[in-house]
Order: sequence, then structure tokens, then C-alpha cells
Amino acid sequence: MAFSFNAFSQSSQLKGTIVDSTGVAIRGASIKIKGASSGTTSDANGDFTINYQGAAKIEVSYIGYTPRLIPINGKQTIKVVLQSESKGLNEVVVTALGIKREKRLLTYATQEIKGDEIMETKQANVLNALDGKLAGVQITSSTGGPGASVNVVIRGAISISGNNQALIVLDGVPIDNSETGALSSGAGSSRISDIDPNTIESVNVLKGAAATTLYGSAGARGVILITTKSGSRNKKPVVTFSSDFSFDNAILPKRQTDYAQGTNGIFYSGNDAAGKISTSWGPAMDTLKINGVLAKKYDPYSTFFKTGHSSNNAVSVEGGGEKSSYFVSYSYLDQTGTEPNNDFKRNTLFTKFNNSITDNLNFTFQLGYTNSDQDRLPEGSSNGPLFTLFSEPVSWNPYPYENADGTQRLYRNSRNNPLWAAANESNHYNVNRFTPVMTLNFTPTKWLTITERGGADIYGEQDKYWENPSVNIGTLGEIIDQNNNFRQFNNDLIANATKQFGKFNVNFLVGNNLLSTYSQTYAETGSGLTIPGYYNIAGASTVTASESHSLERKIGFYSQANIEYNRFLSLNLTGRYDGSSVLSTAKDFYPYGSVATGFIFSELLSPELSKVISYGKLRLSYASVGNDNVGAYVLNTPYVPADVNGIQFPYQGQAGLLVSSNYGNPYLQNERLNEAETGLEMKFLNNRLGFDFSYYNRKTTDGLIAAVGIAPSTGYATTTVNSASLRNKGVEALLTGTPIKAKDFQWDANLNFSLNRSRVLSLYKTTDQLGRIIVGQPYDVFYGTRYARNSKGQLIIGDDGLPEEASTQGVVGNPNPNWTAGLTNSFRYKNVTFSFMFDVKDGGDIENDVDLYGDYYGTSYATENRAPRVIDGVNATTGKPNTVSVGAQTYYQYINSIYEASIQDGTYIKLRNVSLSYNIDKKFLKKTPFKSASISATGNNLWIYSPHFTGADPEVSSYGTGNTVWGIYAFSTPSSRSYIFSIKASF
Repeated sequence: MAFSFNAFSQSSQLKGTIVDSTGVAIRGASIKIKGASSGTTSDANGDFTINYQGAAKIEVSYIGYTPRLIPINGKQTIKVVLQSESKGLNEVVVTALGIKREKRLLTYATQEIKGDEIMETKQANVLNALDGKLAGVQITSSTGGPGASVNVVIRGAISISGNNQALIVLDGVPIDNSETGALSSGAGSSRISDIDPNTIESVNVLKGAAATTLYGSAGARGVILITTKSGSRNKKPVVTFSSDFSFDNAILPKRQTDYAQGTNGIFYSGNDAAGKISTSWGPAMDTLKINGVLAKKYDPYSTFFKTGHSSNNAVSVEGGGEKSSYFVSYSYLDQTGTEPNNDFKRNTLFTKFNNSITDNLNFTFQLGYTNSDQDRLPEGSSNGPLFTLFSEPVSWNPYPYENADGTQRLYRNSRNNPLWAAANESNHYNVNRFTPVMTLNFTPTKWLTITERGGADIYGEQDKYWENPSVNIGTLGEIIDQNNNFRQFNNDLIANATKQFGKFNVNFLVGNNLLSTYSQTYAETGSGLTIPGYYNIAGASTVTASESHSLERKIGFYSQANIEYNRFLSLNLTGRYDGSSVLSTAKDFYPYGSVATGFIFSELLSPELSKVISYGKLRLSYASVGNDNVGAYVLNTPYVPADVNGIQFPYQGQAGLLVSSNYGNPYLQNERLNEAETGLEMKFLNNRLGFDFSYYNRKTTDGLIAAVGIAPSTGYATTTVNSASLRNKGVEALLTGTPIKAKDFQWDANLNFSLNRSRVLSLYKTTDQLGRIIVGQPYDVFYGTRYARNSKGQLIIGDDGLPEEASTQGVVGNPNPNWTAGLTNSFRYKNVTFSFMFDVKDGGDIENDVDLYGDYYGTSYATENRAPRVIDGVNATTGKPNTVSVGAQTYYQYINSIYEASIQDGTYIKLRNVSLSYNIDKKFLKKTPFKSASISATGNNLWIYSPHFTGADPEVSSYGTGNTVWGIYAFSTPSSRSYIFSIKASF
């Protein structure tokens, strides 16, 4: 008779523990005997007990981790290690000081953009590539010209008159992002433009004060962390080549083309002294005859603007051996703008080498070198070409732009011919920049790492501006030569310890920072050019020179403790003690810090609920950060070149100096930013859907204000004080999801939303207004002459039918948007990827100077309607609705004097980026030397909807990145609609 021992085998008991890859216990993991219907779950310590018979196998699973099937074969105890399968739950990100931490442990808001996403936009400036992708970050280009400066503000402005630009950190070392090169009217170039996006691995944005405390004073403005690419160990050399080429078309403001040069319907030809006039309020073009022939229309735009082109070629090689790795990259960018004499060229060489000298000593050295070269024309309301071009009559032939005697052909007086200006004015700069970083990591034990990191940012810039004499407008010609030298050295010594104590995981960091910043500017201005075409300052009849230099030093001591309990509760404590050379010697050292906590409540959910809620974390933080946001030497009152009754010194060989009218305040201390932040992070359905929500409330106190007016009885006119207070409140939300995920098809979506409300709480005891900064108002509002209105808000109309001007000036607009949002969608089908991004801004007023002057000159699109009109409002005398009709020219030329008329709502929806790419199937590359290859087509700024703005592109700030110039649209180089074609291959 057959007999089976298994039939009578005894039941065995298995005891085990479930942990993750770091050894931390996993609560709620599911444990089943394969083939059985019932099972058990692990407790808070990761422990479980289960019975089995014979040669069984157990199935272990937990949401977010790779399931395991393990033979037990008579075992009584077992330890099971689960590996995470959801990168979103255990993703490692770069934080302050370049330290990598698991994102789940962070107790503050941060957002990461990968290098591939940056390159997808095909932008030359990394900040432009981030535009619309980040919650709580407002990025605005000053102009559409190549190499233009970019304004980046995180969670609103925090300083009344100091720097509000986010701090840029490259591989742990702060670098300069000043706006330089602006010798003529208009904006300059941001030095972030020297960084090649091809070399970037990722960009991490630290938004709140709790996240940036370790970066010292400058970190109060928010921090953008750039991490560059590295090589890989035990990897054969891989060479990658990429090439982009674009066609760029200027996005131009719409204008009227139906009426000729003249006034009150009378034609002026512009060809003789009697016929010159600046306005286009002449007769209709379809009725105008010149010498019996119907007048021809000319397009001022087509004679000036052209199709721009850009090419960007890059090659890199990476690899490594058993103990070392390397990455070397070279790129050449050549951008030709849509205007004449408008281009940007950049050569970038970057190299990084990493080597393990011993088992516990690692060395990394990297060096970036950039040569940038830019040409551009004067912009804004200047003698540059755009002011005259945008108001040029359609009845006037712009060619030739010179008469037979070499003088300009002008249709009006007091302004240069646009084509002549383009050929006779130039603003050029050349920059050579070095960014070396050296890092030593010493690990004497597994739990302790000591890091020594030294880095520098060194560049020299040569600027030159020249304009030829213009007899027609009475200018004598000018040359400006300027040299800028910048040197910044940074050093950090950091000890970082991590230890596991039972259920506690403790990380402690202490460090010291030294920062030295030196800058020098030397400039010579020559006026009165006597030799045509000789652009050497020696050819000027009068030469004046100036020199400025500054040396600032900071020292900081910092520490941070991160304590995590059982994977679900964490506490972060940070402290820093800074010393700054720009503050009072009695108050040059100041402490600050932060406390933050995170509660990962998803660790406590039942297994059933965990199948829906993959991850959930609540964040709370409070930080108080010091900030020395003031220039060097403001403690002292310097001597300045004298100006006595209009006589400037040096005069006839005699030097003359007077004490500055700006009193140096020797009692200045740091301003302080206090911020409370709360946040909620959730992920659902195995990381397929997630959101990150943050609310913040930040307040600046003891705010530093430069050049505040003081009583003349003191003997001075202005000084710098600690007296301002400014508040910002806001919310940020980030929604991510993968609605469809299949073998051959995947759809990823990303939505970000931001809302910030700023308010100026106080300024100085003797004033509640400093230009556009007004107590009780949002930061940097528009202020000036305005329409008179009654108590119901209706316009008050005079007996002449024109709106009256209010007797007092007031706030007429707010450049800060109500909210902003960005939506990105990416669709992948096999080797084809299609993506697009919409960017939305609601509100945010704009001062539209282009149409303000266009209304007066009769060239704006609105003036195409020349029918008499009755202005909606009430009569100033009777209080009844206005019935008096007024002519179009009278109306538009009148309102030109009222500042409020130039303010428009800047709401827009923009299709910022569209990209289609194809990764060539590897089976087609088998007989080629290539390992991978791809082609792509990209479009930028393909569609803009701005229902209330009559200019071309509402996303512009024509006068650069400084305070009090936000939201001005004034004859700057127009932005472009770009079409880019790219190839990339590696072998």
C-alpha cells in the first residue's frame, strides 16, 4: 500500500521580520503561504508569525515595494528585505549644501526638474527652461533678445530695496547672477546665461526659509540648486553629440495700417522740412494720392525685423574605471536675433573628474569655462531704433535711410531713423568666466563623512557702447568702455554623521562657511566723436572716468539635526550664526534657525487602505532667517567728485571732492525674515497620482532701505535705515499623475498652481511711500496720475467730452499676478514622445508704453477706429451721463498725459512649449557605431492669448531685473516664436 509521509507531516511555525533596504521595519506587510487562502501582516516592529506545512513558500508584499516569493523549507526564523519599486516614495533629491536626502524625509517644500526636461525646451538659458514648471516661482525675461536677463523671484519679494533674485548654487557653491552689460537704455544680461544646460543633471528649487537656512543670508531669497552631470564608474567611454537649429520669428505688437502720416486728416509727406511730423493722424491710405497715384503702403516691421537663427552644438564623453569617473563636455551656441546687430555666442567647456584615492577618501574636481559674446541695440524710450520704428508711418518709405550727403533721412525731427540707428549704434560685451569646484569626502567610519569643498566664481567682462554723432537730433556721439572684474571664493567644511538607534535614525551635521566677494568696475566715457568709424575712446573730445570696487566677506557656522522615528515621524532642527562685513561692527554677527517636522501618516494605515493611499505626509515648519541685503560701505560717508553750481570736477586740471549727500549709517543690522509653512503630500494608487500642497506666511522685519530721504537740516539728503516691514502669504500646489500606463503607451501629466499676496506694512517714520513702494499696498505697484471718478467708480467727464484728471495721484495698477499655473502633458507611444506645456497668468498689470505713445502718434491698433466717440461716464457739471462726442485724435492725444491710461491687465494663456521626438529603434542601429539616436522638433511660444493686453507678449520687463521696474513693456526687443529641429546620438 502506498504511503505518504507528507500527509502526516507536522505543522511548523515561522517567525520573521520585514524590513526595507535601509533596515527599517515595515509595518502592515502582507505575508501568505503560497496556495493558501489566509495569511497575516507584520506589526509595528515588522515582526510576524505564520504556520506552514512541508516545503512551502511564503509570498511577501507591501505597497510601493517589489513582492518576494521565498522558499522556507523547514525554517523557523527569517528576515525579509523588501526593495522599493516606487521611486517617488524613496526618491533621493539634492538639498542645501549639495547633500542628498530621501525626499520622504524632507520637512519643507522643494521641487526638482530633471536635466532631460530642461533640454526638452531647447532654451539657451536654464531659467527660461524652468518657466511655467515651478510652483511659487515667477520667472520673467526682460526682453526677447538673445542673452537677455531673466528675473526669478521665489514666493514674492522680501526686500524693499535690496536684491530679491533667487540665489543660484552650482554643485554646492554659490555663483553670481548679476545683471551686467547694460551701458545703454534697456536691460542687460543675467550671468546665469553663461551656464550650459547640456551639462545639467537636475535643478532643485528650495522655496521656504526652513529649506534654505543653511545657505546663510542670501538663502532668504530662495535657492536654485543646479547639479551638473558626472561620469559613471566601470563604464566604457560613451560619446554623445547633439545639434539644434532654430528659426525665430519676432512676435510684434499689432498696429494700424489704414492711415497716413499727418494730423487732423491732413497729409504730411515727411520728405521736407515742412512735411515732417511725428504723428499718423493723416488721411486714409486707400484715398491718398501722391502726384495723382494711389499712395503705397510700407511695412516698417518688414524693413527692420528678420528671421533669427540659432544653432547649438554639443559633444560630451563620459565613463570611468573601477575607482574613478569622468565627464567632459563642450558646446557652442550661436544665436542671431530678429533685430540687426543682435546676437549671442557662447563657448562652454565643462569637465568633472571623480576618484577614490583610498577606500575612505574620495576626490572630485570640476571646472567650467565659458566665453560669452553679445551684441545688442539700445532699447526702451531712448535714441535706439525701436521707439521710432513702432511709430513709423505706413505712408513713408524708409529707404534709403541716408541722403546723398550722408545725413539721415527722417520723417520727423528729434529722433533717429531706425535703420540709421541700427547701423550707427552698438552695445557689445565679452565675458570670460571660470567656475572651479574641488570636493574632498573623507569617511573614517560608515556613519561619519567629513567634506571639504572649495569653489570659486571668477569672470572678467569687457563692455563697449558707441553711437555715432547725429546732426539731425543734435547728439555729438559717444563711446563708453567698461571693464568688470568679479571674484567670489566659497569654502565649506562639513561633518555629517548618521546613526541608527533602535527605531531612531539620527543625522547630525555641523559646518563652517567662508565667503569672499570682490568686484571692480572701471569705466571711461568719451563724448564728441570727431573721426567717423573710429570707435576708440582716444578719438573723443571729452573723456571722463570712474572706478568703483568693493570687498565683502561673510563667515558662517551652522548645524542641522534630522531625527526620524520608525519611518513615520521626523524632526529637523537647523541653526546658523553669520557674520557680515557690511553691517555694524556691533551687530555684524547674528543667529537664526528653523524647526520643522514631518508626519508620514501613511505608515500607520491598514493594508487595505494602503492599496489606495500609497503615501501621505504632513509638514510643519517655522524659520527665522537673517539677511544682510545691502551694499558694501554703506556704514561710511564717502567723498564723491564735486559738482558746484553745474561745474563738474575735475575742472581745468583741478580735482575736487565733496562729502556725499548720502549719510553712511554706522548702526545697520541685518533684516529678518520669519516664515511659517505647512504642507501636505499625498500619493495614490501605487504612485500613479499625487499632489503636494503648501501654505506659507512670511514677514520681513527691520527691512533695509537704501537712500531714504532725511531732513536737510542734518546736512545730508538720504541715508540707509532698518525700518521696513513686508508680508507675503501664499499657497502652492503641484499635481502629478499617470492616467494611462501600458506596455507601449504612457500618459504623464503635471499641473502646478501658485498664489502669492504681498503687502508693504511699514517703511520709514517720515514717509509711507518710496516711489512704487507704498505702505498698505502690494509690493511695487504702479502710481501716478489717474482718471477722476465719482463714488460709484464712474469716470467724470468734462464739458468738452474728455475724462478729467484726478486732483491727486494714486495707485493705478498692480504688477503682481493674482495666480499662476502651468500644465504639462507627455504622451509616449513606443519610441515616439509628444509633449506640450501651457502656462497661465491671471492678472498682473502691465505699463504698456508702446501703446501709450502709439495712441498719441496714431499708430497703435486701437487708433484704427477713428470715428467720434462718446466716453462712458458722467458730466462733471450735471452729474448726468455724458453725451458729448469727441474726435479720436483729440481723445487719444489727451489721455496720453494720464498715466492710468497706459496700465493694462496682463492676463495670458501661453502655449509655451510643444515637442515631438523619436528614439530610433536599436534594431536599426545594430550595424552602425551608434548606441542610441533620436530626432526631435520643438516649438516655443506658438500661441499667446492675452485678452486685455494690446501689446505683443505680456511676459516681459523691459528695464531688467531690478526692483521698481517690474511689469513695464517699453520698446524692448520682442520675444520670438521659435521652431527648433534637433538630433542626438551616442556611441
